[in-house]
Amino acid sequence: MLGFLLANEKPINVLCLGAHCDDIEIGAGGTLLKLFDSYQVSAVRWVIFASNEIRKKEATQSAKRFLEKTSNHEILIQSYRDGFLPFLAAEIKDYFEILKKEFTPDIIFTHYRDDRHQDHRLVSDLTWNTWRNHLILEYEIPKYDGDLGIPNFYVPLEEKIIEKRNRIVLESFESQQSKHWFDDATFRALPRLRGMESATTYAEAFYARKILF
Repeated sequence: MLGFLLANEKPINVLCLGAHCDDIEIGAGGTLLKLFDSYQVSAVRWVIFASNEIRKKEATQSAKRFLEKTSNHEILIQSYRDGFLPFLAAEIKDYFEILKKEFTPDIIFTHYRDDRHQDHRLVSDLTWNTWRNHLILEYEIPKYDGDLGIPNFYVPLEEKIIEKRNRIVLESFESQQSKHWFDDATFRALPRLRGMESATTYAEAFYARKILF
């Protein structure tokens, strides 16, 4: 499906949006590795909203490894308070408007709108509020809340891509190692399930509300 949408071979601009420092990697990391490896990408903006000094350092290290094949990229990590993004919505909306003026994406990766985490939902809502005529793929993140839905856009991934994605995440985000869910088994489980649903071994799945050709 990804190849079909990008079949015109025109170099594309990619915008990756994450509420927290490991969101993009967990939700769309395999797809991005495949995209950067197999398609012409002219520019990437990798944007994180909530962080602190430790998490910012980890996120920068991780993003650089995912973006190693893209020569024109910018990693933008803001320092909004984790868990409080909805209370800072006006400030964050202003930042979205700045992004809109500075960068024109062909494809946007953002959070799933029905994600139970309040920060994730805000980023998703503001993505759609800011970019109305763009290809937007909403990624999913496994969590305690059990909020997984029924995605409609699947990207099959080779096992080596899943292994690379998981290795970068686990090696980069040392501050998260104490969390009971932060391990290879968790990060492999959802792509395996989505792979089964799409008649392959591994896949990342997204929610595509609207696709314009």
